[in-house]
Amino acid sequence: MTSTGAVGERLDALDRQTTPTRHGPRTGRLLGIYLNDHLAGATSGVRLAQRVAAVHRDLPTGAALRSLSDEIDSDRSSLISMMRRLGVPRRRYKVLAGWIAELAGRAKANGRVLPRSPLSTVEELEVLRLGVEGKRVGWSTLRTIAAADQDLDLDPTELDDLIEGATSQIERLDDLHRQAVREVLG
Repeated sequence: MTSTGAVGERLDALDRQTTPTRHGPRTGRLLGIYLNDHLAGATSGVRLAQRVAAVHRDLPTGAALRSLSDEIDSDRSSLISMMRRLGVPRRRYKVLAGWIAELAGRAKANGRVLPRSPLSTVEELEVLRLGVEGKRVGWSTLRTIAAADQDLDLDPTELDDLIEGATSQIERLDDLHRQAVREVLG
């Protein structure tokens, strides 16, 4: 596991890799806030997806969850790449907030103090589903911006592919959720 110090150093290095926004102050500032908020959510989502996939690695759903986790991680990388192209700096405190939010999400009242509750899978799949829906809407927002402002370095085809991928992820999460509900709640 990575130490907080190492994570901080890694985030600092990532911050230095970005350049100031090339767009007007209002557009750049608002777009930067928007993208950094989505990056915080993506950071939390990747961590949750990886944890859920690891818990289920030896179960029949393990391969499907690993595939989803890899796709969610790849989508986060796509967001970071877009931010670089747009010259939007990553805000370390927002990425760290996403990381902390995922850790805090582990501490929930689910009927058990230490061992994993059977409800955990149902709830985690619901949270992942909500996160992927938020990501899909975010890609759609960027697609709308790309259509309205061709000066921005946003590729409409890439965004269409990301929207399609998120839609597929939602469908697969819905299937996994239905299966988990049947297993846990009958």
